[in-house]
Amino acid sequence: MKGIKNKGLAVPEGERQAAVEGGRVPRYKPLDRDDLLQIDRASMEVLSEAGFEVYEPEAFAFFKKVAKTIDEGKRLIKVEENTVRELLSLVPSTVTLYGREEKHDCVLGSGEVYFGTGGTALNILDYGQKESRPATLKDLERVIRVVDRMEHLDICLLPTYPHDLSVEEVDIHRFRAGLTYTDKHVMGGVYTAGGIDEVIGLAEDIAGSEAALRRRPFISFITCGLSPLRLDKKYGSFLIKIAREGLPLAVPVEPLCGGTAPMSLAGTLVVQNCDSLIHIMLAQLINPGTPVIYGCVASVMDMRTMRYLGAPVESGLINAAAAQLARYYGLPYYGTAGISDSKTLDAQCGYEAALTNMLVGLSGADFIHDAAGLMEFACTVSLEKLIIDNEIIGMVKRAIKGINVSAESLCLEEIIAAGPGGNFITGRHTRKFLRTEHYQPGLSDRHQRPLWLAEGATTASRRAHEIVKAILGEQEKSYLPAGVKCGKE
Repeated sequence: MKGIKNKGLAVPEGERQAAVEGGRVPRYKPLDRDDLLQIDRASMEVLSEAGFEVYEPEAFAFFKKVAKTIDEGKRLIKVEENTVRELLSLVPSTVTLYGREEKHDCVLGSGEVYFGTGGTALNILDYGQKESRPATLKDLERVIRVVDRMEHLDICLLPTYPHDLSVEEVDIHRFRAGLTYTDKHVMGGVYTAGGIDEVIGLAEDIAGSEAALRRRPFISFITCGLSPLRLDKKYGSFLIKIAREGLPLAVPVEPLCGGTAPMSLAGTLVVQNCDSLIHIMLAQLINPGTPVIYGCVASVMDMRTMRYLGAPVESGLINAAAAQLARYYGLPYYGTAGISDSKTLDAQCGYEAALTNMLVGLSGADFIHDAAGLMEFACTVSLEKLIIDNEIIGMVKRAIKGINVSAESLCLEEIIAAGPGGNFITGRHTRKFLRTEHYQPGLSDRHQRPLWLAEGATTASRRAHEIVKAILGEQEKSYLPAGVKCGKE
């Protein structure tokens, strides 16, 4: 570990982001500089004094080489602060999630904010129904076809679990569906070691070779961590396998306020930070330089029912703060927002998704997953909610962009020329700035009531349903190259 160059972990938060060419300084910061330093210090003390349990044997052996203290019986590892920082210094500060075409490339850590779907939800809510039903492979394909057409969804994170397949078939068929029906980057969780091999093999066939996939990896994987302060055997082994392949890897953890983390948001952030850093360190021990993404799925428990909540405002606060922590360490970030706990397409479904997407988006998070389609505590996907959330995300992206103030945008000459009582309706600058400064909705109704009534007095959910029907009514488009097949055809 000697001689490893530290990337500058103490760079003031926000400065690294602002220094990146084309990047934007975050507009919302729930933590100040002193808050970040305190959470960092507390995290280093937890990793050094409390330690963490490692149940994957090979991972335990790797951690033993750098540990301060080892307890074989308890599978406990404690590491010094300098070890943590040296391992973090190996992580690339940017990770590109490539699309099949360059226009879909997403550079995490560049200062841009990207949005995508998330999962893995177990159920589908069909339009007009009160009860959801178990999702199938066909449902997943339909969801991806809609995601492919949503201009504000940048990444396709495989959002549903197909109940009509055995667990041994799930990985290859989920990724096959993604790679068939969209040319955006495809990310997904995995369920078997054999499935990982099959998915990588399919992607290599599509790319043309193993080397071609490594040059532009258009797939990435998720290996979920257990909270608090544990690295389990199954997902630990998946993490090791993927890190050795050198493919992009997100390592999200899900501490819950009041359950697997303290009830205070600051305490939850300490657990969140430690859990993420444990998995990131393992990836670097296995394969230094692995493109790994700091992940946060932290939320809150409803203490009345002892159940997970997907949409509390505190989830938005925590995930926005975790974006600051990731930037503090110089790490690409995967956060969570956009879920609703509503069971139907009502006002709650909209305002919960909008609020958390806005909070986490304005924090400058690199990639926000779960941002579209999820409801009912992230258990259910609605195709219509995908459409509605795409509209919300378009507005959030406009807010992230901010207000451009320049000699041209101040319009001083035009204001003086128009003078008192003048107007700007016919000016060339009006046409120009209408196209560049104002978000144009594709779903929202902005008509006056008589025209709205004449056109059927439709609700947002009904208009979303009509868009879904139109997309699914089109002939299916496949992005698979000729001759590439796998599994059931």
